[in-house]
Amino acid sequence: MQRTVLSADPRALTADPHRAYAELRAAGPVHRVTGTDGKPAWLVTRYEDVRRALADPRLALDRRHALPGNYAGFNLPPALDANLLNMDPPDHTRVRRLVAKAFTPARVEKLREPVRELAHTLLDAVEPDGRAELIAAYAGPLPITVICDLLGVPQESRPDFRSWTDTLITPDPERPEAARQAVGAMLRFYTGLIAAKRDTPGDDLLSDLITVRDDDGDRLTEDELTSLAFLILFAGYENTVHLIGNSVLALLDHPEVMRSLRGRPATELADAVDELARFDGPAPLAIRRFPVEDLDIGGVTLPAGETVLLSLASANRDPERFPEPDTLQPASGGAGHLALGHGIHYCLGAALARMETGVALSVLLDRLPGLRLAVPRHALRHRPTFRARGLLTLPVTW
Repeated sequence: MQRTVLSADPRALTADPHRAYAELRAAGPVHRVTGTDGKPAWLVTRYEDVRRALADPRLALDRRHALPGNYAGFNLPPALDANLLNMDPPDHTRVRRLVAKAFTPARVEKLREPVRELAHTLLDAVEPDGRAELIAAYAGPLPITVICDLLGVPQESRPDFRSWTDTLITPDPERPEAARQAVGAMLRFYTGLIAAKRDTPGDDLLSDLITVRDDDGDRLTEDELTSLAFLILFAGYENTVHLIGNSVLALLDHPEVMRSLRGRPATELADAVDELARFDGPAPLAIRRFPVEDLDIGGVTLPAGETVLLSLASANRDPERFPEPDTLQPASGGAGHLALGHGIHYCLGAALARMETGVALSVLLDRLPGLRLAVPRHALRHRPTFRARGLLTLPVTW
């Protein structure tokens, strides 16, 4: 029998998400909500249900499984939409395999020293001032530089890319045309970049993917190539900037933890980074899913084709899985957290994001031992969306 469900207010999930999710978890495992697209959706809140659902092949990512009129998410042009976040096997398996080699632990480890040098360079520019807005000066430039270097994006294009990405992360409801313009600009950018790499290949990931596309066209379509570049750049920037910013704020809120991590090399911060990701991760929700058949989760029947949202943020604070879930405990290593997903759709760049965050924190804590907020805590604002969890600004002083 289908159990009674509640209606969740999306504003509460942005203003104070952890409290809102705690109330929802206590009330039941699945709730009827209004999604970011204004359409109804099912929200899954408890750890075991979310973990199982993340790996359940009956929950598809491909929008073709959505009921007509039931889902109205942001529509990208085909050249940007044919990406891993809209794919199920076998296409997902084929495309992911082509790019996974760029994010192996061994390849990521080779980037550690360049990332450390970049972190020092960014702090060199602001340390004499004694204060900075840390998102703009540090947490943002570091991951965008790393992912752009990896793909071979020219320096002069990077400021535009950050602007387009910020517009898509937090659309202005009073300027709906801004998001469409950003999408159009990004499509022109990727098309031009791919054409340039075809003419003059470089020692970068995008040139490697173009070679795969052109040498064996049935393995990677032109739309898949463009969409893959879009996804790597977009996700590689968005998730990491939020993870670094959220982590710094969590440490400022827990000075005793911050003191315990100071002086430790980045290689010793892996457990702390995982616990910080559990505590306040960059993605409150996994990418939406659509049941290919009627599906039971937590005693609630989710009809085929309806939109299902899996709350990573709620699962990561579930007391049934994490004792004292609202306490930051770096020694625990956030064991079993779902901040970066689970199953075949586990975050492709997880190793890179962890490494960047560990290096960013290690360098920051060493260089700025007197780090503290430059504004009252209540003055900080997060992006007004429950799709992403990230600070708009983080003014600090030292």
